[in-house]
Amino acid sequence: MAPPDLLSSDEDRYEVYRVYRNDYPCFHDEASDTWFVSRYADVEHVFKNPAFSTDMYEWMIEPAHGPTLLSKHGAEHSRYRNLVAPFFRGALLEKDFLPMIEAQARSMIDQWHTDGRCDLVEGLSRYLPIKVIVSMLGLPDEDHPKFQHWYESINRFVSNINQDPEIIAEGEQTREEFQEYLMPVIAERRRNPGTDLLSNLVNARIDDQGLSDLEIKSFTSLLLTAGGETTDKAIASLFKNLLEHPDQLEQVRNDRSLVTMAVAETLRYSPPAHWIQRLPHEKADLPSGTGTIPAGATVTGIIGAANRDERKYTHTDPELFDINRQDLPASSAFAANAEHTTFCFGRHHCVGSYLAKAEIETALNMVLDCTQNLRLANGFEAREVGVFLRAPAELQVEFDPVQLADGS
Repeated sequence: MAPPDLLSSDEDRYEVYRVYRNDYPCFHDEASDTWFVSRYADVEHVFKNPAFSTDMYEWMIEPAHGPTLLSKHGAEHSRYRNLVAPFFRGALLEKDFLPMIEAQARSMIDQWHTDGRCDLVEGLSRYLPIKVIVSMLGLPDEDHPKFQHWYESINRFVSNINQDPEIIAEGEQTREEFQEYLMPVIAERRRNPGTDLLSNLVNARIDDQGLSDLEIKSFTSLLLTAGGETTDKAIASLFKNLLEHPDQLEQVRNDRSLVTMAVAETLRYSPPAHWIQRLPHEKADLPSGTGTIPAGATVTGIIGAANRDERKYTHTDPELFDINRQDLPASSAFAANAEHTTFCFGRHHCVGSYLAKAEIETALNMVLDCTQNLRLANGFEAREVGVFLRAPAELQVEFDPVQLADGS
């Protein structure tokens, strides 16, 4: 009997993952010529082991972005990562960007929070990450629609499993349009740098080496999509999970120290991206003992399956959303040693994980501050949709507006 289809209907996605973990933890799919692994220990191994490279990104994402740090290795990868990482964590994030994130979220919520009803996807999660990135880069707010279009175009390109030629052509056109837009801006920042992220990237140096204009453009393109797709899907899924568990929503409302745990549990339970691929340079035995991956084969680590592996999460049923679980420490949920696979591990751990944390937590806190009795709209059923990227496409809610301290 053959394994069930990974691309089967949305309704049984997690059931397919359960079958994979139990009956087909490592198998080769002839149609895609790809090896799939689904148990936590094996997915963790694929992401951590340096024998598994990201060489496939040269053909998977570079046509849309150009060369990025995702496909670099060794000392070169470390140099690129060290140049940009300080802007997405610690003091720089807290001092320079967190107030801006709060202002962007507040401006969006102000547009609907007095109405008593809204779609949290269209009114917040879909647009907040791109607004934040545009502001971080020091680009005009009126250019947000362009960036939103480019972001969604590149996401379609990266998710184009069936290699639709129209989507490929659109992605390549987006790369040209984005480059035409950004190159003159980069040149201007070299002449007249400011305090924005783009100026910091222009001026960043390690061992007296900086980034070329093309490298800055490619990294900015990657930031636009990688930061946006993780964050907008995570915000939508966070609200879906809490709204479907109103007792836990009230726990978070009454004890904001639980916000980080609610985000961490969402990343485990309903990750934005459901799989990531790697390419081993040498034959690799899986730690579960369930298979051996040949050198040069494409391997798909199924994040959505690994994050619900009962072999890993033994304290509480991993098929349940539970912000009180004891087997997922919130303190490390955004670090390279997280107890979930959503941000990957090792040298390719998501460089923007703490920026995502800041955006997601800000969105949740501000919505809770502005509403009472937040609930799914009468008759509305929240559904997670998508293949590679998954989250609710719509989240209709009702609430009682709260008068804020500033009178809004």
